[in-house]
Amino acid sequence: QVQLVESGGGLVQPGGSLRLSCAASIRILSINAMGWYRQAPGKQRELVAAITSGGMTNYADSVKGRFTISRDNAKNTVYLQMNSLKPEDTAVYYCNADLRMGLALRRVDYWGQGTQVTVSS
Repeated sequence: QVQLVESGGGLVQPGGSLRLSCAASIRILSINAMGWYRQAPGKQRELVAAITSGGMTNYADSVKGRFTISRDNAKNTVYLQMNSLKPEDTAVYYCNADLRMGLALRRVDYWGQGTQVTVSS
């Protein structure tokens, strides 16, 4: 069982910045990939950014150049730095851990409780 605890959401004006944190209960180097997803009202949950145990990153086109995912292995924490925020970034942001289990490397997902990000003037 993996527990993920998010923090850092809040209300920010357009053009502002926020940093989200996700603390994992296990060593993140043992996790295949960690990511941030978001879900706006009436919309499906979507991938925002992900980082593998090898350090490779992936971003949604809508956030490229504005958001940066990073991790601190010593703290077992993943961050999402969000700059130049837009109203359309408003959503609940969820931390995700993608573990691969067993000989078949079956994917098992764990989720945080979510943190609200609201971009509004």
